[in-house]
Amino acid sequence: MRVFNFSAGPAILPEEVLAQAGEEMLDWHGSGMSVMEMSHRAEPYLGIQHQAEADLRALLGIPSDYRVLFLQGGAWTQFAMVPMNLLRGRPGADYVHTGIWSEKAIEEAGRFGRVRLAASSESSGFHAVPPQSGWQMDPGAAYLHYTTNETIGGVQFHWIPQTGTVPLVADMSSDILSQPVDVSRFGLIYAGAQKNIGPAGLTLVIVREDLIGTPMPGTPTMLDYRTHAQHDSMFNTPPTWAIYMAGLVFARLLRDGGLPAVAERNRAKAELLYGYIDGSGFYRNPVEPGSRSLMNVPFTLTDPALDATFLQGAERNGLLQLKGHRLAGGMRASIYNAMPLAGVEALVNYMKEFVRQHG
Repeated sequence: MRVFNFSAGPAILPEEVLAQAGEEMLDWHGSGMSVMEMSHRAEPYLGIQHQAEADLRALLGIPSDYRVLFLQGGAWTQFAMVPMNLLRGRPGADYVHTGIWSEKAIEEAGRFGRVRLAASSESSGFHAVPPQSGWQMDPGAAYLHYTTNETIGGVQFHWIPQTGTVPLVADMSSDILSQPVDVSRFGLIYAGAQKNIGPAGLTLVIVREDLIGTPMPGTPTMLDYRTHAQHDSMFNTPPTWAIYMAGLVFARLLRDGGLPAVAERNRAKAELLYGYIDGSGFYRNPVEPGSRSLMNVPFTLTDPALDATFLQGAERNGLLQLKGHRLAGGMRASIYNAMPLAGVEALVNYMKEFVRQHG
C-alpha cells in the first residue's frame, strides 16, 4: 500500500514515473538491459541523457548560452565548487544568510575567499526573508549567493534579487521546478535532485558559459566546471540511473502542463495547509506569511508533550516522515511537486481529528 510520504528528502516521486521505471527495469525499450547496466558511452544511454537535458531546457526555458551539467556530490559539493570556479581572482563574494543551509554554504565558501554578508534574517529568528531594501551589496563582488528555499526553516524567496552586473548564484535544491523561473537572471543555479527532480545521487548545475573556465589555481579536475562542460557531463561515469529517472520526471512535468501548472497545484496545496494551521488555534507556523515556503511547512503543537502521540497517530493513518528536523523540532510537512492534493487533504483531516481528541 502506498502511503503519503512527507519526507524532506529523499522525497516522494510521481507514482506514474515509478511505475514506468518498474516496467522498464529489466528491459529498457527492447534493449534486453536495464538502464543501470548500460554503458554510459553507448547510444541508448546517450539518447536518454540528451533527451533529459532537452526536456529540462524546455521546462525552464534555459537560454542557449547556459550549460546544463549532470554532476554528483549534492549541494554540499557545490558549496565549494561555486567559489572555486566563480571567484575568478576577486577577493570575495556576497552571501545572504536566511537559515541553516545558507549558513553551510557561507562556512564552506570561507575556505576559499572572503565571504561578506550582504543580508541576514537572523534578527527575525530566520522566520522571514530580509527585504532587499536593506541589503548591503558589494558592486565588486565575484557573485552574490542565496538559498531560494530553506528546507529546515520553511522560508522561501518569492522574488529574485536584483544584483546589477554581479552574477547571481542560487541554491535551488528544495524548490527547483516548483514554479517558472527566469534563468537568464542568474549566473549559476544548482540543485540536489532528491526533492523535486529524482532519486538522490544527482546534482544539477545550470551555469552561464562566460563563468566557466577560470577556476582557482589548484582546483581539482573533478571540481572544475570546465571539465564537465567540455565533456557533456561524461568526463567520468555519470549517475546514469538517477539521470534516467530525472528524465522521466521532466517528461511527466511537460505532459502535465509544465511549470505554470505545477505552480498552481503547489499553491493550492500550501494554501490549504497553512490556512488550516493559522485558523486552528492548536498548531502554529512561525514563518512570516510573505516568506512561507510552498515546499516545506514546519509547524508545532501547542503542547510539545503531544508530539510523539501526533506522530504515532499519523503513521497509523499512512502519513509518514512528519517529524521536524533535529535542529528545529516540532513537525514538518514537505509537499513537493509529487505530493498530490489528496495527501495534504488527508493530513489536514488527521490534524482536525487530533484536535478533537487532544485539543
